[in-house]
Amino acid sequence: MNELIPIEKAEREILLILGQKVMLDRNLARLYGIETFNLNKAVKRNLERFPIDFMFQLTKEEYNSVRFQNGILEKGAHSKYLPFVFTEQGVAMLSSVLRSRRAIMVNIQIMRAFVRFKRFLETHKEIKQKLIDLESEFGRHLNKHDAEIAAIFEAIHKMLAIEERPKRKIGFLADRKNK
Repeated sequence: MNELIPIEKAEREILLILGQKVMLDRNLARLYGIETFNLNKAVKRNLERFPIDFMFQLTKEEYNSVRFQNGILEKGAHSKYLPFVFTEQGVAMLSSVLRSRRAIMVNIQIMRAFVRFKRFLETHKEIKQKLIDLESEFGRHLNKHDAEIAAIFEAIHKMLAIEERPKRKIGFLADRKNK
């Protein structure tokens, strides 16, 4: 019972949407072993526990972008409702709403997955900074191999490039409908 789900499985469900690490309601429901409808129903009964920085509903454009970028849901296999997404804090709050033993154990694994994901991103940033430092140091001492070394640095930069998106503003947005 210690590991109902492997931590790697939970990690695969974490998506970067609007610069935030989130999980889709249907993926969470699958991990918890319940229907998406039941998960959302439990959340709606406790809506005061889920402010906009814990959970929000995707717009049609955001959802289409997520589907395209992450290859989720084949044509014809989608829900008629736009999905809710839960931030790390929202997933933690789910443990107070979903009280089964399985929900508790799955929540622990998901929290561990968020931590590992965060560490990976931090390590990625450290590697990128070390590469920049190394590149500037070599830049002062390069000789006839300038072009080859520059090409290597460029290739490594491309491999490490993370698309940085502006952070989503937290709070009430007048033009956005929350259900």
